[in-house]
Amino acid sequence: MDITRENALSLLLKHNSDVKHALAVEATMRFFAEKMGGDPDLWGFVGIIHDIDWELCENDISKHCNLAPQILREAGLGEDIIHAVQSHGYGACTDVKPENDMEKTLFTIDELTGLIITAGLVRPSKSLSDLEVPSVKKKWKDKAFAKGVNREIILKGAETMGKPIEEIIEWVILALRPVEKEIGF
Repeated sequence: MDITRENALSLLLKHNSDVKHALAVEATMRFFAEKMGGDPDLWGFVGIIHDIDWELCENDISKHCNLAPQILREAGLGEDIIHAVQSHGYGACTDVKPENDMEKTLFTIDELTGLIITAGLVRPSKSLSDLEVPSVKKKWKDKAFAKGVNREIILKGAETMGKPIEEIIEWVILALRPVEKEIGF
């Protein structure tokens, strides 16, 4: 399968209907790739398909990231992409460790995109255009806010990336601003 955005979306939609989350992660992965010297098309592709098996295992989270390899192999994708998809569940539902910059980024930002989107949606502006890092950090401390977001995973990811969490939050906000309409604002 060619690594194109169209192919990624087509493959995702065969197995998962949550396109908004996929588009948020794609935009963030592309942004980080550009900042870190990665391939934005590859990183974006992985961002779109990272939760390809999510709807197949909603009743058993332990299967998440473990059904993806078969789907991705059948689609003709390589082991590098399969490893990347599996590694975003490291410590939660897989033992596949993120090894390269793309995998470490996906591991870190997957949950963080949800927290930042939620923080933007509760602002008076209902937008990311005026969302700043201190506002996100304030929401971060409130464990009842976006309680499904695993902050420990995000911090562990930031540590593996060797970047301060504030910089990662800032980059995610900047990555999501251009796509806020497509992701539900």
